[in-house]
Amino acid sequence: MTLPKSSLFGTDGIRGRAGDLLTASLALQVGLAAGHILRQQAMTTRPILLGQDSRNSSDMLAMALAAGLTTAGLEVWNLGLCPTPAVAYLASTSDSLGGVMISASHNPPEDNGIKFFGSDGTKLPTSLQAQIEAVLRSNLAGAASPSDKVPWGRHYHRPELLESYRASLQQPLIPGVSLAGLRVVLDLAWGAAVHLAPQVFESLGAEVICLHNRPDGDRINVNCGSTHLGPLKAAVQEHDADLGFAFDGDADRVLAVDRQGRVVDGDYILYFWGCTLSQTKQLPNHTIISTVMANLGFERAWEKFGGQLIRTAVGDQYVHAEMIRTGSMLGGEQSGHILCRHYSVSGDGLLTALHLASLAQGTGKSLTELMDQSFHPYPQLLKNVRVEDRDRRLNWQQCEPLQNLIAQAESAMGAQGRVLVRASGTEPVIRVMVEAEQADLATYWTDNLVLGVQQYLTP
Repeated sequence: MTLPKSSLFGTDGIRGRAGDLLTASLALQVGLAAGHILRQQAMTTRPILLGQDSRNSSDMLAMALAAGLTTAGLEVWNLGLCPTPAVAYLASTSDSLGGVMISASHNPPEDNGIKFFGSDGTKLPTSLQAQIEAVLRSNLAGAASPSDKVPWGRHYHRPELLESYRASLQQPLIPGVSLAGLRVVLDLAWGAAVHLAPQVFESLGAEVICLHNRPDGDRINVNCGSTHLGPLKAAVQEHDADLGFAFDGDADRVLAVDRQGRVVDGDYILYFWGCTLSQTKQLPNHTIISTVMANLGFERAWEKFGGQLIRTAVGDQYVHAEMIRTGSMLGGEQSGHILCRHYSVSGDGLLTALHLASLAQGTGKSLTELMDQSFHPYPQLLKNVRVEDRDRRLNWQQCEPLQNLIAQAESAMGAQGRVLVRASGTEPVIRVMVEAEQADLATYWTDNLVLGVQQYLTP
């Protein structure tokens, strides 16, 4: 087994092509190394939770990972098909030492991933991830396995634990506000939320119309869900729905559309939720944490409202860390990954969708009216350039010609725009984003930078 020279853990755990990077043998070794580190850190043999999405490779990886964890002496409670936030929630509320989710989130069906959560429901800190990877690499290099002898762990199927997560979502988020009379379209992306999401919305009184609502490992995220909003827009208008929500494959993020088919991304969701929390004095210092991807139109509207926006690197782990550091209660990403510490310890697409629907109901306004009264985003273009060479992709900043081209774009636009080029932490791509007051300026420099990435980073 050959591992890449660069870190195995990205911004959202280990992720890659199933059968290529992510094999059964790797998953077993990851489980063995993680089991050793987590048991050593916790000084206990409390169980670890295991969930998965609907990908065809998820069963294989889950079984191999469980084999490694039980070899390390841990008891595995297998939840089966479930959203990632269910694992995080149950890790924080059950007598477990943490959880692990098999999913590649919004990635295509051929990808998969492994991400760990601590006993507080938050993702493992990078220091622990580094320890797990160090043990893994040591074992694969032929070093001796941990010498302490532990009894074999056991594996149990525990899908009934998901009832606790579902019950937590079925509590009205705003006192006296139900979803009765609301017609909602849910695009479930053939993924992890196909069972839970309709049940929860219907239990709160909404009329629900579902798209892509059964688990299908061949089609998860394919032309549907939060990365392909066309089917949702069409269904909302066809059924004269009040609004629609599109989840990704593991339902830790969500995007919405209003009845006119306009996209309500994470920037809008943070703005609406932030205004509500601020008006009820539940938003310390009127602060929202977001990332470098947040639209300038959102930032300036929020400043006009009297708030401040603090930006971090892309990735919910960085948003969460900054929220803890500053004592902030609300943060998230433009992609629809929202964290509100009043309600949850992790990003939860179902919770976010329910809250946005409840906010609209509570104000007595439609989502369309809320959109009309919010802000106008600056033209922002984002293009992905596939770079298969992992080391070249992750070390793109060492490419001097590309750096010169970025500097040229920034100098040309000045205060009228901004440039963000970065390596994705979840996909084999370089993301190029240009934002400007004028759309033609954003288009010109996006195209030039994409050509530069293709010229200098791809064979």
